[in-house]
Amino acid sequence: MKVLILNGSPRAGGNTALAINEAVKVFEAEGITADVMNIGSKNIRGCIACNKCAELGRCVFDDAVNEAAKRFEEADGLIAASPVYYASANATLIACLDRLFYSTSFDKTMKVGAGIVTARRGGCSATFDELNKYFTISGMPVASSTYWNSVHGREKGDSAFDAEGLLTVRTLARNMSFLMKSIALGKQQYGLPEKEPWQPTHFIRDDLKTGGDL
Repeated sequence: MKVLILNGSPRAGGNTALAINEAVKVFEAEGITADVMNIGSKNIRGCIACNKCAELGRCVFDDAVNEAAKRFEEADGLIAASPVYYASANATLIACLDRLFYSTSFDKTMKVGAGIVTARRGGCSATFDELNKYFTISGMPVASSTYWNSVHGREKGDSAFDAEGLLTVRTLARNMSFLMKSIALGKQQYGLPEKEPWQPTHFIRDDLKTGGDL
């Protein structure tokens, strides 16, 4: 089994990497391959809603996003890890996730998702919530821990002293490993959940077209 980990920090060997490494050690002990992809310093532009991905089967901008898409499709889980900037994730990571989830058509149902955030002090909860939205819109169960998945530290290496934060990350990795393994067994016996046809509804009053009593 494999989990793809996107490191959104542009700082090599920084506190986000330190937190990721704590999770990687657990995954390896659980027999799960951790595929870490450092995208924080990559030149990744945002989505322009051109919809060429529907025609090409990939994003029209052929960069690290398309490489991540291949690795994501093969993985059983995805972790998005980011430092906190202005109570938000790294902009490069968000650009990557926007295009990654929008341009890929493969079924993400029951791939396990999780976010990890690092900050000096505040903004962790908002960033954590921001990252989780990519999973919950895609039929991906979100792995839990004993606290929100945040690790604190300002200078490089400071997060090594956040004992509770690192414990939270290790617990997340154990829970995520269990969940991925359990889902794999469930898929063998029961398959994936049944899906109803998509029924897109727009928040616009349109009585004339629908003839409905809105």
